[in-house]
Amino acid sequence: MAHPQPGTAPNRPRRGAGCLQTLVVLAVILGLGYGASKIFGDDASTSKASPSSSSASDGKGGSWEIGDCGGPDPENKPDDYRAFDCDESGATFKALEVKSASIMPNAIQCPAGTDLIIQVSRVFGSGDDKKSGGIPTNTVCGRNLTGDHPGDAGAGGGQLVEGDCVSATAKEIACASAGGADFKVLGLVDQKTECPAATTEPMQLMMALGRPYNVICGGKV
Repeated sequence: MAHPQPGTAPNRPRRGAGCLQTLVVLAVILGLGYGASKIFGDDASTSKASPSSSSASDGKGGSWEIGDCGGPDPENKPDDYRAFDCDESGATFKALEVKSASIMPNAIQCPAGTDLIIQVSRVFGSGDDKKSGGIPTNTVCGRNLTGDHPGDAGAGGGQLVEGDCVSATAKEIACASAGGADFKVLGLVDQKTECPAATTEPMQLMMALGRPYNVICGGKV
């Protein structure tokens, strides 16, 4: 995965919930989806876009904290990101939670309300040396600073959570557009027997390493 040369953040002291300023690499991994295809179905459904490489600045050697903010890197558009002070115009998201990095995207489970998931990697060297990759350090669960929140339950984006809606092929959809053939997520469990009583369509998913659930408990919308 290629990593372009990141921009340089101004050298200013870090505030408690402010910006970060040492070189790291961010990769948006929300787009990997869940392999959420019913075993008894034909379509492997994915409701997210493909992941992309990105770059950022950070002041703690690749370590993020809850409350830190970031946004698109103006020098490496459209896929790269960098850290910003939360009151800077370039800031577009805030870290709701910071988790350890994982080589299994399905193992990253962010809290409800997460609009994007960003993997942070520490990079070394300079120039073209940064294109060789980095060492994953953190995973940032980000929430948009604007009123646009696709990760909210029922909104049709983000990770699948209780209160979301899915089609008959287990593809996440916005509840506002759900019809009679669609379902609301009543639970995300390991076995069908664990689904709540109101479940009308327990969806057995194809196996995915690291995912903490194997069944979507679907009920009437």
